[in-house]
Amino acid sequence: MEKLSVAANYLLDHLSVSLPLPRHLSTSHTVPRRRRRHADERGRQTMAARSGPPAAAVDPEAVLSHSFPEVSFAYDERDVALYALGVGACGADAVDEKELHLVYHRDGQPHIKALPTFASLFPFKNSNGLGIVDVPGLNFDASLLLHGQHYIEIYKPIPSRANVVNKTKIAGLHDKGKATILEIETTTHVKDSGEVLCMNRSTIYLRGAGGFSDPSRPYSYASYPTNQALLYRLSGDYNPLHSDPMVAQVAGFTRPILHGLSSLGFAIRAVIKSFCNGDPTAVKSTFGRFLLHVYPGETLVTEMWLQGQRVLYQTKVKERNRAVLSGYVLLKHIPSSLFDRKRWGCM
Repeated sequence: MEKLSVAANYLLDHLSVSLPLPRHLSTSHTVPRRRRRHADERGRQTMAARSGPPAAAVDPEAVLSHSFPEVSFAYDERDVALYALGVGACGADAVDEKELHLVYHRDGQPHIKALPTFASLFPFKNSNGLGIVDVPGLNFDASLLLHGQHYIEIYKPIPSRANVVNKTKIAGLHDKGKATILEIETTTHVKDSGEVLCMNRSTIYLRGAGGFSDPSRPYSYASYPTNQALLYRLSGDYNPLHSDPMVAQVAGFTRPILHGLSSLGFAIRAVIKSFCNGDPTAVKSTFGRFLLHVYPGETLVTEMWLQGQRVLYQTKVKERNRAVLSGYVLLKHIPSSLFDRKRWGCM
């Protein structure tokens, strides 16, 4: 009778069901106090043995190695018009001259026009919405998930009907102590021509799922496009080593490399985001030592840790597992947010 009672209590506790046991199975009715205490202890030990240690919230290696399947889908003018209506088009005036073309053909207009933000729906065509439920190494409470930021880059006007393909990847993973920030990048192509329409980058906050890295060295990962050097050169550094394949080969590289100062900018931005709550005015000085070249399109992982008012950092290329940059950022003061993280044992 005692064993049956303990097992029943274990099952009820495990399933979080608050139903009283039948009177003839109740431990308080059939088992003396001392024996019941020992039985309850054995029950707790059994539960601990079965449940084992809690799983880590995030396994960075598993997350970053995940490959999303390509997803094909089609949409038409009905979808485009429904979206426009859903965000208020023609809501105040059903014949608004400036918005009627979003929901209706008129004056020889061959098709209705899609709002640029219609493209924000494309990532949700992936399995399970943004697809993060299927990512191995992510253990989080879905009720605490927040969609914190969203960036859309439009390469071609969004057609009112199309057959398209989504290509999705993990674009960022950051340990914020009490939370994990996950960046998902989805590029959408026209299925037949392969023409790129747009790119969505969703920033997801997984509250309660942080703390997966060494508390003194917050983890930050981000990947950047293969044309990053071409973008950076527009800021004034026109050295052909970063844009001309022939010049790069003469210099001993297989292809143009990223500007060292571009890598430095990424690293310092990661420090400001992680330690300064995004406030660049908290920085007094910075220092960086260039250790190795970076090819545009490679993944940069920046590790950081606080030493007094200095944030020491090291940036690695994930694909080659090599350090490419190291240095420090001297802060004017330690932001109050860092004191909060220390108080709660997050640093």
